[in-house]
Amino acid sequence: MRYATAGKILVVDDEQTNVNLLTRLMTREGYDVIGRPNGKLGLEAVRLERPDIVLLDVNMPEMSGFDVCRRLKQDAATRLLPVILITGLSATEDRIRGIDAGADDFITKPFVLPELRARVRSLTRLKRYTDELDSAESVILSLALTIEARDPYTHGHCERLARYATALGARLGFGDEQQIALRRGGFLHDVGKVGVPDAVLLKAGALTPPEYAAMQRHTVIGASLCGELRALEDVRPIVRHHHERFDGTGYPDGLRGDAVPLLAAVVGVVDAYDAMTTARPYRVALTHERACTELRLEVSRGWKNGPMVEEFIALVAGWER
Repeated sequence: MRYATAGKILVVDDEQTNVNLLTRLMTREGYDVIGRPNGKLGLEAVRLERPDIVLLDVNMPEMSGFDVCRRLKQDAATRLLPVILITGLSATEDRIRGIDAGADDFITKPFVLPELRARVRSLTRLKRYTDELDSAESVILSLALTIEARDPYTHGHCERLARYATALGARLGFGDEQQIALRRGGFLHDVGKVGVPDAVLLKAGALTPPEYAAMQRHTVIGASLCGELRALEDVRPIVRHHHERFDGTGYPDGLRGDAVPLLAAVVGVVDAYDAMTTARPYRVALTHERACTELRLEVSRGWKNGPMVEEFIALVAGWER
């Protein structure tokens, strides 16, 4: 990713003299600077201008800097955007309020230019690292969809799994981070099939033992592809272990019981359901009722988590099919 300048800064302050001062100071440092006079317009500028960092005055009418910061940090699309609160307040309780709102740093008025420069430079650099991670993740997601496109019978499989897994995670009471991991895991669970030959991946009939072993390798290959991306740290166990079984007969590691990662178990349930209810060259799609029967049979064999399967069946029963 190329940056024409040192970065883009959004300054939000109801005092125009402060906006002018910060604009002049940071423009000298090579930044593009955008100024807005209140929190509402500041939030709109974040959406439209996509700044690298926000310098946010605390004391503003109608919507304080604390409120703006909190809104930014509660939105998944902007929570990684660095926010520096600028304040004349030095009391400990005000800094605690800022920390609770999610602020990344504080600068006290009047500005000390070297300090301002250093803090902005540090957080802008962090934002770029985050953007690079997001770009790498996007490449992996695109690769996953490209692999899906190799097989016309799996069209839409990744998107459905992401939706099923996220919904089941919410029903089970998982937090936001776990639900994000489930969504990504739904898209990426089969990314390792990039290393499976077409002759195996697209074979219409039953696989031979060597072919089945080659197919099983997709979990290991996929985990390796995700392994170097910090943003996919929680996704890697899903990719590697979504074919494990609770009785230890799954692959690739033969994990048993609680050793099977919880999020991987969720994706394993929804993956099995979607595979059963989707037509293949060698069989027709099962009905919802028949697929639920098969899932319960897998529970009786010790392959799946029983309560998790029942929660998923109840979830899908409430959807319009």
